[in-house]
Amino acid sequence: MLNDKLGNWTRTHRCGDLTAAQIGEEVCVMGWAQRRRDHGGLIFIDLRDREGVVQLALDPDRDPTSHQKAEQVRNEFVLAARGKVSPRPEGTVNPKMKTGEVEIEISELLILNRSETPPFMLDEFTEVAENIRLKYRYLDLRRPALQKNMLMRHLVAKTVRNYFDSQGFIEVETPVLTKSTPEGARDYLVPSRVNTGSFYALPQSPQLFKQLLMVSGFDRYFQIVKCFRDEDLRADRQPEFTQIDCEMSFVNRAQVMDIMEGMVAKVFKVALDVDLTLPMPRLSYAEALDRFGVDNPDLRFGMELIDITQQVAGSQFKVFSSVAASDGLVKALNVKGGATFSRKELDDLTDFAKIYGAKGMAWVKVTEAGWQSPIAKFFTEDELTALNEKLAAEVGDLLLFMADTSAIANEALGRLRGHLGQKLGLASKDNYQFTWVTDFPLLEWDAEQRRHVAVHHPFTAPLEEDIPYLDTDPGKARAQAYDLVLNGSEIGGGSIRIHDQAVQSRMFELLGIGAEEAREKFGFLLDALDFGAPPHGGIAFGLDRLMMILAGTDSIRDVIAFPKTQKATCLLSDAPNEVDDKQLQELGVRLRTKQQ
Repeated sequence: MLNDKLGNWTRTHRCGDLTAAQIGEEVCVMGWAQRRRDHGGLIFIDLRDREGVVQLALDPDRDPTSHQKAEQVRNEFVLAARGKVSPRPEGTVNPKMKTGEVEIEISELLILNRSETPPFMLDEFTEVAENIRLKYRYLDLRRPALQKNMLMRHLVAKTVRNYFDSQGFIEVETPVLTKSTPEGARDYLVPSRVNTGSFYALPQSPQLFKQLLMVSGFDRYFQIVKCFRDEDLRADRQPEFTQIDCEMSFVNRAQVMDIMEGMVAKVFKVALDVDLTLPMPRLSYAEALDRFGVDNPDLRFGMELIDITQQVAGSQFKVFSSVAASDGLVKALNVKGGATFSRKELDDLTDFAKIYGAKGMAWVKVTEAGWQSPIAKFFTEDELTALNEKLAAEVGDLLLFMADTSAIANEALGRLRGHLGQKLGLASKDNYQFTWVTDFPLLEWDAEQRRHVAVHHPFTAPLEEDIPYLDTDPGKARAQAYDLVLNGSEIGGGSIRIHDQAVQSRMFELLGIGAEEAREKFGFLLDALDFGAPPHGGIAFGLDRLMMILAGTDSIRDVIAFPKTQKATCLLSDAPNEVDDKQLQELGVRLRTKQQ
């Protein structure tokens, strides 16, 4: 027979819900002992649950039995307590706590379970190595900061569902065991036991199924869905991640973006009580690269890139003039007040730029006496005057220069701009600056594979006016694609899809996918497009990345209940793990002998 510890005890309030409004009420609370303090007779216990902390006061004169139990309590013991809500004595009010005006005068205490001493303090102040936090994630999740993140995530998901429901969307679950179509990131493969030698793939996105739902006439679909990519990890990437995924029929780009702006605005209002200004700004891909060097610009600060290729084309500084002569790009940043940077800091910035392919970086400090720089001697007074004017240079500024191919010059200087925004404190976490980026190239040339590859995915429609380029100059075609960027992070991306079978087949040809291969991989989609596919488009938001920004944390692992490490392992459960030979035999799988 089970031992019913609770008996007739019923929780009446959560710990964090008690305020002065409940003074005089008899209540029952349950949770974990965060701290016990013995004041020479009186014992105080801070009791914690997911909503917050409340102080329990145990007086031996009021209830000797409960006081004796309280003497046994240690951190993380699981307790139930009954008593009356009372105002805290004068001078003991804690204005930093929601429950700081009250305490519970305990009349009965129940120890529901004991706890070993935790490997780290479960408060918001203790610094703990992440590998320890992940190993004991069930304890880490008791910490107030992570519980706040998880509660916010729940609130965001609920808000998303309510918003889409109000806009006529229906939630449909799509398959998790799908067909492998290796384009782009690597699939996670799952061997089939009943179809020996065959494999399922875990979905990188519900892309094809949501398009089929549009062919099916469901008109507006959404799903908060798990997706999987077997790729190298970083702070804002996980092997399994969650998307807010949606698709709409009979819409154009502007309509998709308008509806999604409404969803994002609703989320920020509910989660942070922040009112966003709509409509959000929109930048073309070309303008984003020209002004910021990257297609996910951080608009919280200025410091835009300035093209000076024309101004330096005839200079004696060969690094600049030779790049200009070979159709390269010379760009500069003006770091206002940056002339105080040390030589080491400048070397560090150069090393940072090299991460993105730059061969080097030139710099100039603008002083009362003019340019202080190793490159100053290569320019005439007229050239210096023209450059100062072009760069709006003033005494005290630091000018940074990048000369290379347009791709490298933009990328390296653009990433350097973002790095400097963080370094100089220009990118406040509570300043939310959005922009849509549109008109991406449809295709890009992969020199290694000697073929075009899709910038987004093979199902993205070209701009109507650019369709002729598919036959004449595919690299010029622009896509009906759009990314939503927040503070330098892409939080969502989508496009209008190809709904014409002939255009989709042509797209596959341009990607080097022959008719037979296209039929093998995507035959079901091509068939569906022949049965009255409506014009349609959609978008997917990275819920984890969005939550990371909403929670103000630098790691995506802080907003996922049970995340993986950067090596795609789970320190809590020791996944992935080896399986026994019997399981492998049932699956028809044999491992290659490990090399010693």
